[in-house]
Amino acid sequence: MIQDLLFLAVGGLLLWAGAEGLVAGASGIARRFGLSELVIGLTVVSWGTSAPEFAVSGLAAFEGQSAIALGNVIGSNIANLGVILGVTTLISPPHVSPGLAKLELPALALTALFVPILLANGEIERWEGALLLVAAAWLTRRLLVSARTEAPGAGPAPAKPRPLALQLLFVLGGLALLVGGGKLLVDGAVGLARAVGMSDRMVGLTVVAIGTSLPELAASLVAAFRGSGDLAVGNVLGSNIFNVLLILGGAAAIAPIQGQLGELRVDLAAMLLFTVGGTLMLLRQRRLTRLEGGLLVGGYGVFVALLVRG
Repeated sequence: MIQDLLFLAVGGLLLWAGAEGLVAGASGIARRFGLSELVIGLTVVSWGTSAPEFAVSGLAAFEGQSAIALGNVIGSNIANLGVILGVTTLISPPHVSPGLAKLELPALALTALFVPILLANGEIERWEGALLLVAAAWLTRRLLVSARTEAPGAGPAPAKPRPLALQLLFVLGGLALLVGGGKLLVDGAVGLARAVGMSDRMVGLTVVAIGTSLPELAASLVAAFRGSGDLAVGNVLGSNIFNVLLILGGAAAIAPIQGQLGELRVDLAAMLLFTVGGTLMLLRQRRLTRLEGGLLVGGYGVFVALLVRG
């Protein structure tokens, strides 16, 4: 118990330090190459902050723990919209880029629908996982190729930008701290959860999902505090999209993922509802409001309450 609490504390510190480095480096790279912070958030930051989900779901699939692998992806997508986008909006309402409706929001909606469709026969097979990985590679390329060289929304660039090597070091070092901190925090959280008798499904949907989403939360909060709203929004959207394409696809490619739609009806319904609600909020080309942030956080609280009652 003491070791688990220590893991939680140290993991949290590493997460915050890693987020600071990652956001600073990613913002600097975006300015240097004329890429928007939205694109950096959708690709570099979202791939990096999804590393804990990939590690947990991949290992769970390899060990035959489909409930944790699947629950981690579904739960993380719910937490990303309900907790991360909600809390970020409550603290510093981000600006919504008008270009989101072209590719990112349709991709968000489609990838959420992929999960129940692929589970219609009770299993996501290896070839289906491989197709999701191909889709992840295609979408990443499409985002980078179509990136406009427009001024990013993080405020004025510094008079003397940091050397590129130093910015890359911030990104890589930040990612390493995020992954290490996420691993420690998840280990501690799972240890505590299992000590009180939680099921694998509940652990995957709540403790592991929130734990592996903490890098996204840390990165988005730091971005919001620094005024980099596009990076924060891009991080959330990119993480949800690649959780399905990359994380679930990679886990299924390692070992088939089993899941019955009847047993997952509450989980999948919540993910789809949050996706639809988040998409509708982001479709309006303006800032998100604190009221919308409160609705997202409150909705997540209702979801957790339903899980506990169930």
